[in-house]
Amino acid sequence: MERAEAEAIYEQGRETVVAVLLELSSQNALLRRQVAELSERLAKQEERIAELERRLNRNSRNSSLPPSQDPPAAPERRQAAPSGRGRGAQPGHPGRGRHLAPIEALDELVDHWPSRCRCGHVFRAAERAALGAPARHQVAELPPTAVILSEHRLQRLRCPECGAVTRAELPAGVPPGAFGPRLQAAVATLAVRHHRASAGTLRRRALDRLDRRHRAARGPGPR
Repeated sequence: MERAEAEAIYEQGRETVVAVLLELSSQNALLRRQVAELSERLAKQEERIAELERRLNRNSRNSSLPPSQDPPAAPERRQAAPSGRGRGAQPGHPGRGRHLAPIEALDELVDHWPSRCRCGHVFRAAERAALGAPARHQVAELPPTAVILSEHRLQRLRCPECGAVTRAELPAGVPPGAFGPRLQAAVATLAVRHHRASAGTLRRRALDRLDRRHRAARGPGPR
């Protein structure tokens, strides 16, 4: 963050500064976790490289390796008769890859059914009877960023003693404006990064988008 950005955020007030600091702290914690994961991965890669280097110096004379794994410089040996098996992993060989999470740890479970057979038959919904265990494919994704719009209703009560009407006040944690502190911090940051648009312009655009979203959610009005 440059000095101009920091000064622009500071001018937005205390709540905005606190929100930005909390967001930066959250990002810092995430980066620390990522650095720790990368460090662990790097250490494993270094161990793997060292192991590969040791393997390069091994042959059938100084280790238990079979002659078939000798380097090209080793004397040629008589090859065994072909076994008749194809190359690559054989049936029943366990595959390697990322371990799947258990079903109870999933947030969403979606079944996909084939729509058409190779012969041209189109499967109907009544024919969807699972044949054996399904092939499992798991995808991890971040949730979409969305604005959470809350309405605080300040109710009124009439006093049975004097008849005066009293309206509730906003709690201390509720901002008096239309934007919460995190959204205010985002608007201030965008205003600094996009110098042509002021913070007020960005606020009006955000309010306009929220208004359009509310009209779309309510549907068309009476004609």
